[in-house]
Amino acid sequence: MFPSVFVLLSHVLSKFQLPSVVVEEGHTDINKHCAGHRDSGTFYQVERRNAAHAGGYNDNCCDRRTVTGNRSRKMHRQEHQYRVVTKFKNHLARTNLARNTINSYVWTIEYFLNHYGEVNKRNLLAYKGYLVENFKPQTVNLRLQGINKYLEFTKQEKLKVKFVKVQQKNFLENVISDADYKFLKARLKTDGYDEWYFIVWFMAATGARVSELLHIKAEHIGVGYLDLYSKGGKIRRLYIPKTLRTEADKWLKGQGLTSGYIFLNRFGQRITTRGIASQLKHFAEKYGMNKEVVYPHSFRHRFAKNFLDRFNDLALLADLMGHESIETTRIYLRRTASEQQKIVDKVVNW
Repeated sequence: MFPSVFVLLSHVLSKFQLPSVVVEEGHTDINKHCAGHRDSGTFYQVERRNAAHAGGYNDNCCDRRTVTGNRSRKMHRQEHQYRVVTKFKNHLARTNLARNTINSYVWTIEYFLNHYGEVNKRNLLAYKGYLVENFKPQTVNLRLQGINKYLEFTKQEKLKVKFVKVQQKNFLENVISDADYKFLKARLKTDGYDEWYFIVWFMAATGARVSELLHIKAEHIGVGYLDLYSKGGKIRRLYIPKTLRTEADKWLKGQGLTSGYIFLNRFGQRITTRGIASQLKHFAEKYGMNKEVVYPHSFRHRFAKNFLDRFNDLALLADLMGHESIETTRIYLRRTASEQQKIVDKVVNW
């Protein structure tokens, strides 16, 4: 009796025996069975049976393969983009662009690729929309300039994005007045801040950008000028006025400095542009001045305004300022907001 029962039971179980699918590690044969077994109860048992070989149990082995493939393609795309961005950075380094400009362009491209992935018209317009909603027009155009430089480098000029229109103001904004400039310079001299006295004087008397100011050496004081490469790749001569040369020469001799850079920090290294901006804000607060007008570029504006007030030659000023276009220099023909207010208060009496 018992043998016949076991024979019968064995025969019944054989009807439900599951197919044996062995999947080696890293192999995808199990996916060939997915379609046939997905709708039957056998698929899940096969999946569980081979989970150890396939790298873990997953109710959807086909999806697992898809995810792995997508991940691999994404990594490949990122590696390719990294190589292209590196080449782009090296390309920019061979141009006459300033280091800060290069860093800005590269940062823009890296941000775009990380957040939008593929470079196409749809993603570029989406990025432009994001910029317009969150930043000022000047910043938007700076970012778009970086994008367009990259598109030129990768031979995708047809995708270049149009800049946004910047509304030109009919007045100069946040420019230190001549009276405030003289007041600050006098206080720095009186209080013994000789280095900062000369930093302010050099910026206002030469029209130097703060990054250019840091290149001035003691040797330049002797000859009276410094030759710089402008943004357009041209040589621009930065002249040092005679009265400034004379007093600066006495100061440097008193410091025992006969060669090398003249504006140094307490560690004997060149002061940074950020350090200058921060210290100027400190002095503005110390002397009760408007901090909005006490920043490095404000003194460059003051140079231009004072120069035109005393010698009205716009073309010459454009050369001295290092402007590629005289149209950029025309802004200095306009009054500052405070000057406009004074004129209106004086003239309008009706």
